[in-house]
Amino acid sequence: MKHTIRSVRQEDWALVRALRLDALRDPVAHLAFLDTYEQAAALPDEFWQGRAAGAAEGKTARQFVAEAADGHWLGTVTVLVERPGVETFFGDVPGVPQTHVVGVFVRPEARGTGLAEELFQAALGWSWSLTEPPVERVRLFVHEDNTRAEALYGKVGFKRTGHSVPVAGQPTRNDNELALLRG
Repeated sequence: MKHTIRSVRQEDWALVRALRLDALRDPVAHLAFLDTYEQAAALPDEFWQGRAAGAAEGKTARQFVAEAADGHWLGTVTVLVERPGVETFFGDVPGVPQTHVVGVFVRPEARGTGLAEELFQAALGWSWSLTEPPVERVRLFVHEDNTRAEALYGKVGFKRTGHSVPVAGQPTRNDNELALLRG
Protein backbone atom coordinates (compact mmCIF):
# COMPACT_ATOMS: atom_id res chain seq x y z
CA MET A 1 0.00 0.00 0.00
CA LYS A 2 1.70 3.19 -1.18
CA HIS A 3 0.91 6.26 0.85
CA THR A 4 2.37 9.49 2.16
CA ILE A 5 2.19 10.79 5.72
CA ARG A 6 1.80 14.56 5.72
CA SER A 7 0.37 17.46 7.68
CA VAL A 8 -3.02 18.76 6.68
CA ARG A 9 -3.17 22.00 4.75
CA GLN A 10 -5.72 24.76 5.26
CA GLU A 11 -7.37 23.97 1.93
CA ASP A 12 -7.93 20.34 3.07
CA TRP A 13 -10.83 21.35 5.30
CA ALA A 14 -13.48 19.38 3.35
CA LEU A 15 -11.30 16.26 3.49
CA VAL A 16 -10.73 16.81 7.23
CA ARG A 17 -14.50 16.96 7.67
CA ALA A 18 -15.17 13.88 5.53
CA LEU A 19 -12.57 11.75 7.33
CA ARG A 20 -13.84 12.81 10.75
CA LEU A 21 -17.40 11.92 9.78
CA ASP A 22 -16.22 8.53 8.52
CA ALA A 23 -14.36 7.98 11.80
CA LEU A 24 -17.51 8.76 13.76
CA ARG A 25 -19.37 6.06 11.80
CA ASP A 26 -16.86 3.40 12.91
CA PRO A 27 -18.39 0.67 15.13
CA VAL A 28 -16.12 1.61 18.06
CA ALA A 29 -16.47 5.39 17.65
CA HIS A 30 -18.43 5.55 20.91
CA LEU A 31 -15.28 4.30 22.69
CA ALA A 32 -12.80 6.44 20.81
CA PHE A 33 -14.30 9.88 20.25
CA LEU A 34 -15.95 12.48 22.46
CA ASP A 35 -18.45 13.61 19.84
CA THR A 36 -20.95 11.87 17.63
CA TYR A 37 -21.57 11.76 13.91
CA GLU A 38 -24.74 13.83 14.36
CA GLN A 39 -22.91 16.53 16.34
CA ALA A 40 -20.04 16.76 13.86
CA ALA A 41 -22.24 16.64 10.76
CA ALA A 42 -24.21 19.63 12.07
CA LEU A 43 -21.13 21.86 12.35
CA PRO A 44 -20.85 24.62 9.73
CA ASP A 45 -18.13 24.75 7.08
CA GLU A 46 -16.47 27.60 9.01
CA PHE A 47 -15.79 25.23 11.90
CA TRP A 48 -14.00 22.76 9.62
CA GLN A 49 -12.11 25.55 7.85
CA GLY A 50 -10.86 26.82 11.21
CA ARG A 51 -9.98 23.33 12.39
CA ALA A 52 -7.91 22.64 9.28
CA ALA A 53 -6.22 26.05 9.44
CA GLY A 54 -5.24 25.57 13.09
CA ALA A 55 -3.93 22.04 12.50
CA ALA A 56 -1.97 23.18 9.45
CA GLU A 57 -0.39 26.12 11.28
CA GLY A 58 1.07 23.78 13.87
CA LYS A 59 1.60 26.18 16.78
CA THR A 60 -0.94 24.64 19.17
CA ALA A 61 -2.05 21.61 17.13
CA ARG A 62 -0.96 19.55 14.15
CA GLN A 63 -2.98 16.99 12.23
CA PHE A 64 -1.28 14.29 10.20
CA VAL A 65 -2.95 12.19 7.52
CA ALA A 66 -1.98 9.13 5.55
CA GLU A 67 -2.76 9.86 1.91
CA ALA A 68 -2.91 7.07 -0.68
CA ALA A 69 -1.34 7.58 -4.10
CA ASP A 70 -4.80 8.33 -5.52
CA GLY A 71 -5.38 11.10 -2.93
CA HIS A 72 -7.74 9.03 -0.73
CA TRP A 73 -7.13 9.57 2.98
CA LEU A 74 -6.48 6.35 4.88
CA GLY A 75 -6.00 7.60 8.42
CA THR A 76 -5.25 10.48 10.73
CA VAL A 77 -3.87 11.52 14.08
CA THR A 78 -3.94 14.95 15.73
CA VAL A 79 -1.56 16.34 18.34
CA LEU A 80 -2.46 19.16 20.74
CA VAL A 81 0.11 21.19 22.68
CA GLU A 82 -0.52 21.36 26.44
CA ARG A 83 1.47 23.95 28.35
CA PRO A 84 2.52 23.68 32.01
CA GLY A 85 0.22 25.50 34.39
CA VAL A 86 -2.64 25.74 31.86
CA GLU A 87 -5.79 23.68 32.45
CA THR A 88 -6.43 21.07 29.74
CA PHE A 89 -9.65 19.77 28.24
CA PHE A 90 -9.68 17.03 30.91
CA GLY A 91 -9.42 19.58 33.73
CA ASP A 92 -5.89 18.71 34.78
CA VAL A 93 -2.91 21.05 34.77
CA PRO A 94 0.32 19.60 33.37
CA GLY A 95 3.53 20.21 35.26
CA VAL A 96 5.71 19.80 32.18
CA PRO A 97 5.33 20.78 28.52
CA GLN A 98 3.51 17.95 26.79
CA THR A 99 1.44 17.09 23.77
CA HIS A 100 -1.81 15.17 23.69
CA VAL A 101 -2.65 12.75 20.87
CA VAL A 102 -6.34 12.76 19.85
CA GLY A 103 -8.50 11.83 16.89
CA VAL A 104 -6.70 8.60 15.98
CA PHE A 105 -8.43 6.83 13.10
CA VAL A 106 -7.35 4.37 10.41
CA ARG A 107 -9.81 3.14 7.81
CA PRO A 108 -10.62 -0.59 8.16
CA GLU A 109 -8.89 -1.52 4.89
CA ALA A 110 -5.61 0.00 6.17
CA ARG A 111 -5.64 -1.51 9.67
CA GLY A 112 -2.91 -3.98 10.49
CA THR A 113 -0.60 -2.60 7.79
CA GLY A 114 1.65 -0.49 10.03
CA LEU A 115 -0.02 2.72 8.90
CA ALA A 116 -1.11 3.69 12.42
CA GLU A 117 2.44 3.31 13.66
CA GLU A 118 3.65 5.57 10.83
CA LEU A 119 1.08 8.20 11.80
CA PHE A 120 2.29 7.99 15.40
CA GLN A 121 5.91 8.37 14.31
CA ALA A 122 4.95 11.62 12.55
CA ALA A 123 3.05 12.81 15.63
CA LEU A 124 5.91 11.93 17.96
CA GLY A 125 8.51 13.45 15.63
CA TRP A 126 6.58 16.72 15.57
CA SER A 127 6.13 16.65 19.36
CA TRP A 128 9.82 16.11 20.02
CA SER A 129 10.74 18.83 17.51
CA LEU A 130 8.89 21.56 19.41
CA THR A 131 11.20 24.03 21.11
CA GLU A 132 8.82 26.59 22.57
CA PRO A 133 8.33 24.81 24.88
CA PRO A 134 10.36 21.63 24.45
CA VAL A 135 7.98 18.73 25.02
CA GLU A 136 8.83 16.31 27.84
CA ARG A 137 5.99 13.83 27.39
CA VAL A 138 3.28 12.81 24.96
CA ARG A 139 0.01 11.49 26.30
CA LEU A 140 -3.33 10.17 25.18
CA PHE A 141 -6.45 8.75 26.76
CA VAL A 142 -8.08 5.45 25.83
CA HIS A 143 -11.45 4.07 26.93
CA GLU A 144 -11.03 1.15 29.31
CA ASP A 145 -12.97 -1.09 26.89
CA ASN A 146 -10.97 -0.12 23.80
CA THR A 147 -8.40 -2.91 24.11
CA ARG A 148 -7.54 -2.89 20.39
CA ALA A 149 -6.52 0.78 20.54
CA GLU A 150 -4.61 0.31 23.78
CA ALA A 151 -2.65 -2.56 22.22
CA LEU A 152 -1.69 -0.31 19.29
CA TYR A 153 -0.57 2.46 21.64
CA GLY A 154 1.53 -0.04 23.58
CA LYS A 155 3.27 -1.11 20.36
CA VAL A 156 4.26 2.52 19.82
CA GLY A 157 5.66 2.74 23.37
CA PHE A 158 2.86 4.31 25.41
CA LYS A 159 2.33 3.00 28.93
CA ARG A 160 -0.47 3.50 31.46
CA THR A 161 0.28 6.21 33.98
CA GLY A 162 -2.32 5.22 36.58
CA HIS A 163 -4.31 8.40 35.92
CA SER A 164 -7.84 8.07 34.58
CA VAL A 165 -10.87 10.29 34.05
CA PRO A 166 -14.55 9.39 33.96
CA VAL A 167 -15.98 9.04 30.46
CA ALA A 168 -18.32 11.90 29.59
CA GLY A 169 -21.88 10.67 29.99
CA GLN A 170 -20.70 7.35 31.49
CA PRO A 171 -19.51 8.17 35.03
CA THR A 172 -18.91 4.50 35.89
CA ARG A 173 -16.50 4.05 32.94
CA ASN A 174 -12.98 5.49 32.61
CA ASP A 175 -10.58 6.78 30.01
CA ASN A 176 -7.07 5.71 31.04
CA GLU A 177 -4.10 7.99 30.43
CA LEU A 178 -1.13 6.51 28.61
CA ALA A 179 2.12 8.44 28.17
CA LEU A 180 5.48 8.29 26.48
CA LEU A 181 8.35 10.24 28.02
CA ARG A 182 11.10 11.93 26.03
CA GLY A 183 13.83 9.34 25.69
